[in-house]
Amino acid sequence: MLEVSSLNAYYGKSHILRGVEFNVQEGEIVSLLGRNGVGRSTTVKSIIGEVSPVGSIKFKGEEIVGRPSFEIAQRGLGYVPENREVFPTLTVRQNLMLGMKSGQSNPRWNMSEIFEMFPNLAERADVPGGVLSGGEQQMLSMCRTLMGDPDMIMIDEPTEGLAPKVVEQVSRLLEKIASRGVAILLVEQKLNVAIRISHRLYVMGHGKIVYEGTPASLKQADDIRSEWLEV
Repeated sequence: MLEVSSLNAYYGKSHILRGVEFNVQEGEIVSLLGRNGVGRSTTVKSIIGEVSPVGSIKFKGEEIVGRPSFEIAQRGLGYVPENREVFPTLTVRQNLMLGMKSGQSNPRWNMSEIFEMFPNLAERADVPGGVLSGGEQQMLSMCRTLMGDPDMIMIDEPTEGLAPKVVEQVSRLLEKIASRGVAILLVEQKLNVAIRISHRLYVMGHGKIVYEGTPASLKQADDIRSEWLEV
C-alpha cells in the first residue's frame, strides 16, 4: 500500500529525515513511535506533500513525491493532522460534508453511520465545530477524513491531551477502520495504545528508523524502549 525508501527532508539547512525507510500493507495498523522532535510528523507531512522530500514514496505502486497534496488525497490517502484543523464556524455536519469526494460510489463510510458510532457528534450535528471539546474535535477530524473513503489514513497524535475514556473511543475507531481494509499509519506517543492496536511498529530516532518489530517483540526490547522511547 505504502512504500517509503531513502526519504530525506530538510527545514532550511536542518536535515530532519535521514534515509527513512518503512512500509504499510493493506489493512495494517502501523505505528510510528519516538520522542518529540525525531521527525515523525515531518515524515507524514512529507508523504502527504506538505513538506518537499528527497527520496521515494510509492502509494499503491505509484510514485507520489512531488505531487500536490490534493492529488495525493484524491488517490485515496487520508491525513488527520495533529492540530485537527476543524473548521470552527462550520457545523459538525458541514465539516463532515467537506470530507466527501465527488463521484464516490459505494463508500465504506456515510454520515448516518458516523453519527451512529458517535452519538455525541449526532447530538451536536448543527453546532459549530469550534465549540466542541478537544475529544469531539479529534473525532470530527478523523470522521471527516473517513467521509472521503480513503484506502489509507495517516493520523498524527490522535490521543494527545485526551481523557482516558476518549482515548479508548479513538482506539476502537482505529480498529474498526482497519477491519474494513483501510491501512493506518499512526503517529503515537502513548506506547500502551500503540502496542495494543498495532500490527507492526517502527521506532524513530534522530530522523531515521532505529527499530522495526511487532508489539510482542517491542515489549521484550528493553534496550530499545529505554534508549528511544522512555523518558
